[in-house]
Amino acid sequence: MTHKSLLERLAALDTNTVSDALDFLGLPGATVGLRPLWNCPKIVGRASTVLLAPKSDKAPSVHLITPVVEQIDSDDRVLVIAGGLEGISCWGDILANAASAKQVRGTVIDGFSRDIDGSEAIGYPVYGRGVTMISARNRVVQIDAAVTINMAGVDVSEDDYVIADNCGTLFISSPHIEKVIDLGERIARRQDGMVEAVRSGRSVAEVMHDTQFEAIYVEPAR
Repeated sequence: MTHKSLLERLAALDTNTVSDALDFLGLPGATVGLRPLWNCPKIVGRASTVLLAPKSDKAPSVHLITPVVEQIDSDDRVLVIAGGLEGISCWGDILANAASAKQVRGTVIDGFSRDIDGSEAIGYPVYGRGVTMISARNRVVQIDAAVTINMAGVDVSEDDYVIADNCGTLFISSPHIEKVIDLGERIARRQDGMVEAVRSGRSVAEVMHDTQFEAIYVEPAR
């Protein structure tokens, strides 16, 4: 199955459903604390990873993240940035404009953003730990890219899948994407049916009994 069709199917789900699928499969991926930094749209795409670290000298350096943005050549990317420092920016509106021009779908930072109004003004989604006004310049540098990084306790590799919405951010490793989406779609159908059952007057205790969730395991995939 093509990456495009997988992304379309993933986009039809939400992070709650995908988190349940990961739980059923015993896989990591769900994070806590990486939330939308403005009232931005859901983002679904493939990770372009960036690793940051504290700057240890005063020598001039290339502005962090810009080399990664310049090398992007497809419209399915999400920038996934680790190594941010507490209260120090690792994203801003100039980067947002550069990423938007490259058709990047959004940015997830395990850290903070400044100039968040600038990202909002161009409709560029940013997820992270919070906002700040303090610049990264002379405080934070990029030390690597396209490598496995740790985002809020979850290892994320280049080309892994990303879904982020109002409930937070979730990562799916590439080797597991098809089985996670297959199961997520089954869970979504089952939960839609449970909502309808409750609305029709069935006992919520009966509808939400563990056996109803366990039945997802044996429901045939479509």
